[in-house]
Amino acid sequence: MTILIEKPELDCQIHVDESKELVLDGGFPVPKSLSGEGFLAPEVNSFGNSFRDYNAESERQKSVEEFYKQQHVNQTYDFVQKMKEEYSKLNRMEMSIWECCELLNEVVDDSDPDLDEPQIQHLLQSAEAIRKDYPNEDWLHLTALIHDLGKVLLLPKFGGLPQWAVVGDTFPLGCAFDEANIHHRYFKENPDYNNPSYNTKNGIYWDGCGLDNVTISWGHDDYMYLVAKENGTTLPSAGLFIIRYHSLYPLHKEEAYMQFLNDEDKENLKWLRIFNKYDLYSKSKVAVDVEKVKPYYLSLIEKYFPAKLKW
Repeated sequence: MTILIEKPELDCQIHVDESKELVLDGGFPVPKSLSGEGFLAPEVNSFGNSFRDYNAESERQKSVEEFYKQQHVNQTYDFVQKMKEEYSKLNRMEMSIWECCELLNEVVDDSDPDLDEPQIQHLLQSAEAIRKDYPNEDWLHLTALIHDLGKVLLLPKFGGLPQWAVVGDTFPLGCAFDEANIHHRYFKENPDYNNPSYNTKNGIYWDGCGLDNVTISWGHDDYMYLVAKENGTTLPSAGLFIIRYHSLYPLHKEEAYMQFLNDEDKENLKWLRIFNKYDLYSKSKVAVDVEKVKPYYLSLIEKYFPAKLKW
């Protein structure tokens, strides 16, 4: 099945009627722009700090920094290969996409400085915000809903992996650790740091090789991409790209590692950057009414996925 999607313009602006309050089906309010444009990012997160501020003084920030220390020391090229071999078996359980969404009620992401709410709320907040501004791109609504489902790796049924092996910003392995990575100094304790095969700018890769050929640190992104692809999803390539690389902030935010992108990656990156605005800034303490929006998302799941998936 081939799905054609219109290529986005990065500077596109969605105009709204300022006289109408932007409240979605589930009761989640979307921040309004004073200038009448589409979704406007709020200035502070639910803790009163700037979004993705890894230097703000707070207990939450201290735990986030400790998380990144553990991640940067333990995520190695060999570790990722072992994780891919293990989880590509897809032998943990069988369940539907929505059943997996409900499992996320048990998950809180220790690497996130902006929110400490159950993950299902973040998924629905992101999806509902995108749905408001891009009503005709239903694949993008569903992508937003499922992009973090791989965080079930934290649960005992899925191996109970430590947080550093599941969440947080991702980064390439097999090449030098770019300084654009958060808390870069901790990479000095990573076994790969002094490996001569890995410590040059390109390492074992080459310009234009394509991200598909680059080993990225293991986590929920790659796991959910693996689950979706191997279970025969009909999401377009841009949707799979978003799922697989939405945590690759050094690339899509700081423009590090751009030399590895091929032409398809560059086109898909446009959609990822659109998605990221909603992924990051729609985090809120205001809960979405799950039962109200559930029928819509169940219809999308039926359209793009089989009833049961192997995980």
